[in-house]
Amino acid sequence: MELKQMRQKSADELKAHLVELHKEQFSLRMQKATGQLAKTHEARRVRREIARVNTLLGQQK
Repeated sequence: MELKQMRQKSADELKAHLVELHKEQFSLRMQKATGQLAKTHEARRVRREIARVNTLLGQQK
């Protein structure tokens, strides 16, 4: 999701998106541990998007 789209969301929507990202991150970690992760760049993308959402939540307070 792009930063412009994230800025238009409310704090509750961002928190819901953050929960989804954490679930995706967990799934990617499990795939990596079992050797099934084909797209290793996805873990980095999710980690950075989590950071973006946390930054936006901090700015909204």
